[in-house]
Amino acid sequence: MNSNIIFRFLNILVMLLLIIIISLQNKSSGLSNVFGGGGNIVQTRRGFEKWLFYATIVLGVMFMAINIAFLFTK
Repeated sequence: MNSNIIFRFLNILVMLLLIIIISLQNKSSGLSNVFGGGGNIVQTRRGFEKWLFYATIVLGVMFMAINIAFLFTK
């Protein structure tokens, strides 16, 4: 199997997982923060929200690493 095919498949897989995980993160403030109406309340992440946060970071780093590796294999 060609390495380009493997990198493309992994890239698409990680990209789709990243899109799903980012869309699952819920921020109820909407556009109020854009116009200065958001309250400055600091909350800690707990449970599933904390897992989504860490999964987003890991998948983002994986996405960048796969794309950088793909550039060097050409």
